[in-house]
Amino acid sequence: MSRLAGSEKPSTLAAMQRICVFCGSSPGTRPEFTEATEGFARLIVERGMTLVYGGAKLGLMGVLADTVLAEGGEAIGVIPSVLTRKEIVHEGLTKLHEVSSMHERKARMAELSDGFVSLPGGLGTWEETFEMLTWAQLGIHDKPCALLNVSGYFTPVVDLFEHALEEGFLRRPYHDMLIVETSGETLLDRMASYEPPARHEWLSAHDA
Repeated sequence: MSRLAGSEKPSTLAAMQRICVFCGSSPGTRPEFTEATEGFARLIVERGMTLVYGGAKLGLMGVLADTVLAEGGEAIGVIPSVLTRKEIVHEGLTKLHEVSSMHERKARMAELSDGFVSLPGGLGTWEETFEMLTWAQLGIHDKPCALLNVSGYFTPVVDLFEHALEEGFLRRPYHDMLIVETSGETLLDRMASYEPPARHEWLSAHDA
């Protein structure tokens, strides 16, 4: 069960009713990024899930929401007021939450979602991904976190996890809680069967 303050009661993970997706506000340089985003969006709709994402109409974020909506699915956006003034907000969403800050944005997305998937993206995507992973380590939520490793984009992150494990900065249970797949179908299957690690031993000199 989520322990986010003020959060809604989370749905059963096996059902995966709402899935939060982090991805770039740029399309990137490879057509594979757009193709994979479209494919994952269709998969979300096929599995009867609702998309929760950052609310923008640009880049892979726009591709994701547009495809979900075109396929007859629901897309919920969460965007801070500062970005709505920059006219990047998607105006055709099922529902849009406007919040006051980037911090509130992440908290609201977490409250609304049963799990988190990252597609290719830049600094914002990385920051959101690692914050959700940190919250999982701390027991703030028990929801699965996953990377869809499109064309090897996240392989350096996987390597970093291995390096942190070897160097003693990441324990095996927290290393293993990150789900990484190249197939969207397999990724969602693993998320549905996810079991959070035993925790609260993290606060020790070995994890500092």
